[in-house]
Amino acid sequence: QVQLVESGGGLVQAGGSLRLSCAASGRTLSSTAMGWFRQAQGKEREFVAGINYSGGNTYYANSVKGRFTISRDNAKNTVYLQMNSLKPEDTAVYYCNSVRGAQALGGSWGQGTQVTVSS
Repeated sequence: QVQLVESGGGLVQAGGSLRLSCAASGRTLSSTAMGWFRQAQGKEREFVAGINYSGGNTYYANSVKGRFTISRDNAKNTVYLQMNSLKPEDTAVYYCNSVRGAQALGGSWGQGTQVTVSS
């Protein structure tokens, strides 16, 4: 069973950048589409970005398009989320999971990584 560990979150001022990582163990991710999700306090978890198994196709929620970039390194079994021009509304716990489109496929979630953007 794959275990996913998210990292790279932190506190940043509006307009700043962060790079999140999602490291997998227990199974290779090289044949799996992956995605990032986020959950703000008091809100439901929402899709942020997805990437196909090879990295050749990426797609984003409208709210982050043009600011966030998802990528992957299959040799390192890791998926990344580069977040630029951060806004206070990006504040949330960020998670990764396998995906089909914008839907998470994995039944379990990691601990996530907290991103806090101050105004």
